[in-house]
Amino acid sequence: MRLTRRKFAQSALLASAAAALPAGLLSGCSSSSKAAGAAVANPRARQFDASSPITFPRNFFWGAATAAYQIEGGWKEDGKGESIWDRFAHTPGKIKNGDTGDASCDSYHRWREDIALMRAMNLNSYRFSISWPRVQPHGSGPVNSKGVDYYCRLVDALLEARIRPLITLYHWDLPQALEDAGGWPERDTASRFADYVGGMARKLGDRVSDWILFNEPSAFVDLGYLEGTHAPGHTSIIDYLRASHTVNLAQGTGFRALKAARPSARVGTAFSMSACEPATDSEQDRLAAERCHAMTNLWFLETALKGRYPEALSFLPETAMRIESGDLDKMRAPLDFVGINLYYRTIASAPGAMERLAHSQQWLFPVKMTGGQHGPKADNGWEIWPQALYDIVTRISRDFNRPQIEITESGCAYNDGPDANGLINDTHRIAYHRQYLQALAQAIADGADVRGYHAWSLIDNFEWAEGFSQRFGLAYVDFKTQQRTIKESGRWYAKVAAENRLGPG
Repeated sequence: MRLTRRKFAQSALLASAAAALPAGLLSGCSSSSKAAGAAVANPRARQFDASSPITFPRNFFWGAATAAYQIEGGWKEDGKGESIWDRFAHTPGKIKNGDTGDASCDSYHRWREDIALMRAMNLNSYRFSISWPRVQPHGSGPVNSKGVDYYCRLVDALLEARIRPLITLYHWDLPQALEDAGGWPERDTASRFADYVGGMARKLGDRVSDWILFNEPSAFVDLGYLEGTHAPGHTSIIDYLRASHTVNLAQGTGFRALKAARPSARVGTAFSMSACEPATDSEQDRLAAERCHAMTNLWFLETALKGRYPEALSFLPETAMRIESGDLDKMRAPLDFVGINLYYRTIASAPGAMERLAHSQQWLFPVKMTGGQHGPKADNGWEIWPQALYDIVTRISRDFNRPQIEITESGCAYNDGPDANGLINDTHRIAYHRQYLQALAQAIADGADVRGYHAWSLIDNFEWAEGFSQRFGLAYVDFKTQQRTIKESGRWYAKVAAENRLGPG
């Protein structure tokens, strides 16, 4: 789910990259303009008010999120085509414990049970994704009617239950046929995406008003094309740079295709974000934190809203990225809302002169990034730091003229199982959501226009390269029987959603 730029330039094509990145295309970032806005990493977390009830805005959306490959299963049923995750998960050594999403949570057949869980939790919004190869097996050409029918039934049942369908059009499962033709580094994939988006808008747009174009473009481009830990498993800086530009083009063309089909649709993207803090108060670390913010949080947002790449790299490698005349205008997409997926913060520091000379990572992206170490840790090692949500929501609000915001993911991995009475008493997850909601409420009080909060995840599911080893759900899934059981966190969340209110605690 997350962006982890551990090996920014570990690539078999570093020599090619060096030849393709001529200096002087754009001037480097100055160290003075924006760096003053960063806050120094502080081991003492801000405490948000927990002494009195907090009421959220009227008509606030209380939801949960999932993704097609992570829950659906049915990987080759009813005419579905192969995705890059089908191929990747079937490659030995790629997924922990050899797990695959072939069956996952079997939501392709058990979606009615999942809606029953939502109703029991009093949710009024459900963020889910469409599997592109389920509805268009080869990424172009004829639509698979059985795949579309599945999503029609799901949408109709959600509406009947008075739950808003919030559809993500791309949550990482590219049709393998498009990957075989070049994948996201291939410029034509942006056109294929726009065609797919327009087709789905025409099929479902009479009932669905809220859409998300991409889930975490920073993450799937980085992990899939640079680090190679996610599908399709590439480790090439050239592929990474070209894929990021194609995705930015696709965000613009996809936005226009959806609006052409459904002018009144509300369209956004779910961005993976992390509050980037300097490791020290030095000018160099402050600049590093600003570069970190630009790459982690703005690389696919500023392009859409301002038609330019942010100052993240030491220079913009236009030749390597294959940026053509007119592309900056094509990338523009006046998103109706900004989706924020946030779990933790990032600590940024500047590499020394010798490190920059020795490592291409620091040459192009002169930042060292680590996770915070002062807050409590979830079972997967991620730091719990509610202030990160407050910091990002208020900064995006300030820097982009107070856009509508939806928290499209937030959650934690704790592997609590049923006790002797069958209860899943996941108190740590309750504490996580309580603290992050307190931070969000303070951001709203300070002027942010936040419309909803979606917990990751509705149910325990296939967590990408981690397989089934991490549990984020508000409901527990026994992957042998597929039985669902609402955890105590789900019952707590149901009360918050019903009352639109966070009680003191």
